[in-house]
Amino acid sequence: MSFYLGIVMWGRPPDNYGFYLPTIAMIGMTITLGLRWMYHLTWDNGLLTRVVAILGGSYGAAVLWMFSRGVIFYNAFPEERKVYEGGSMSFFSYFDGSVSAFWVMLSWSALYFGIKYYLLMQEERQRSLKAMNMAHEAQLKMLRYQLNPHFLFNTLNAISTLVLDGNNSLANVMVTRLSRFLRYSLDNDPMLRVTVAEEIEALQLYLDIEKVRFDERLRLHFDVDSAASEALMPSLLLQPLVENSIKYAIANAIDGGSIAISASVTGRDLELVVADDGPGLDLRNGRLPKGGGVGLANTRERLKALYGNKQSFRLSTTEPHGLTITIRIPLENTTDSE
Repeated sequence: MSFYLGIVMWGRPPDNYGFYLPTIAMIGMTITLGLRWMYHLTWDNGLLTRVVAILGGSYGAAVLWMFSRGVIFYNAFPEERKVYEGGSMSFFSYFDGSVSAFWVMLSWSALYFGIKYYLLMQEERQRSLKAMNMAHEAQLKMLRYQLNPHFLFNTLNAISTLVLDGNNSLANVMVTRLSRFLRYSLDNDPMLRVTVAEEIEALQLYLDIEKVRFDERLRLHFDVDSAASEALMPSLLLQPLVENSIKYAIANAIDGGSIAISASVTGRDLELVVADDGPGLDLRNGRLPKGGGVGLANTRERLKALYGNKQSFRLSTTEPHGLTITIRIPLENTTDSE
């Protein structure tokens, strides 16, 4: 392009050159739209596929551009035709300058990916900042819950009952569980990811305390696949969901109820499910009715901030009654993050 502009500035361009120059420039820019479309299709593929797409796409775009240029140029300026033996032009004359055009297209591709990655980095940075704010808010709410006099009263009352009944060994176990649970909650950074096994272990500390309060009224079922146990997930994610089930499905039922927690790997996703057999909710299209479930809404917003559109948070009815919460997030193992 600089060569053509040089002719305009310091040379004597032929007639129609003012039409020819912007025409081939517009053709080149139009061809880059095809490159952009191809790069969009191969964006989520492997590195090798993207490298091949960049090199092959840039070369193909360059050849197409120079062929278009040759057709326009030799028709607009017939005196420049390169005539060979037999009085005809060589077909390859239409592709003169393809190597230079390749470097132009390759430079455009590098600029495209540079801008694209920069925008993604900015978006990820904004998402991380939002996730950090929400995680700290969730941590503060959990601390308020943990230090809530009602919660501590129920827990300490259960321990006191065990002592009065002479079950000192179990009371000591409960004190230890409460201490471990509070220590884990206070020391845990909500921005850190933990394995599913670690999250379930922390959840069991909480449930062991609630088990004393509700005894046989609280029935628990865990089903964690071996493939999912080492998968990473946001810390302190399941507790508000289980707390919601205890509050609405167990505490208000005379005979109590069951809560099932499961984790499995589905394709490239980690699937987490919390289901209860309580009265359930009046769901509309799998969504929470307005004004219901602050913990559920906060968990949904936290997932959206952490994973964007790569996550799902779905509510459904447990058959024959109850609420099932299904979470799907991108699968990432501890070995992948090292």
